[in-house]
Amino acid sequence: MSVAKNKKTGFTLIELLVVIAILGILATIGLGSFQSSQMKSRDAQRKSDLSQIQKALEMHYNDRGRYRTASEGLPSGEWSDTAGTIYMKTVPTDPKGGSYCYESDDNGTYYKIYAKLENTKDPKIITPGSSVCTAVNGYNYGVSSSNVTP
Repeated sequence: MSVAKNKKTGFTLIELLVVIAILGILATIGLGSFQSSQMKSRDAQRKSDLSQIQKALEMHYNDRGRYRTASEGLPSGEWSDTAGTIYMKTVPTDPKGGSYCYESDDNGTYYKIYAKLENTKDPKIITPGSSVCTAVNGYNYGVSSSNVTP
C-alpha cells in the first residue's frame, strides 16, 4: 500500500522577504562605502593636481624670477613659454569639472592655489587666508609659495 505524501517544496513568503531585506541592507552598505571611496579618490586627485601645479610654478619662478601674476592666472591646456620650455603638458582641472582658484599679486612675488575637497573630515582642511579664494566659495584646501601660508 502506498501512501501519497502531499509535500510542497519551495520557499515561504516570509523566507523570501527576509532574504530580500538582507540583500537590501548589504547593497546599501556597499553603495555607501563605494561613494565614500570615490569621494576620497577625487580628493586625492585634487591634492596631486595642486602639487603638480606647485612644481610647475616653482620651475617658472626659476626661469623667470617671478610666479605667474594674478592677471595671468593659471593657463588652460599646455603651459609653455616663448623659449619652448614646457612647464605642464596639460594643466589639470578639478575631477568634477570645477576649477582651482589661483591667487597672486601683480608682481608675481607669491602664489596660493586652492581646491574644494569633498571630504570635510580630511585632516588637511583649512580656512583659506585669501581674499579671492574664500571658504564661502567652498575652497578648503590649499598650497602656496614658501613665503606665504595658504
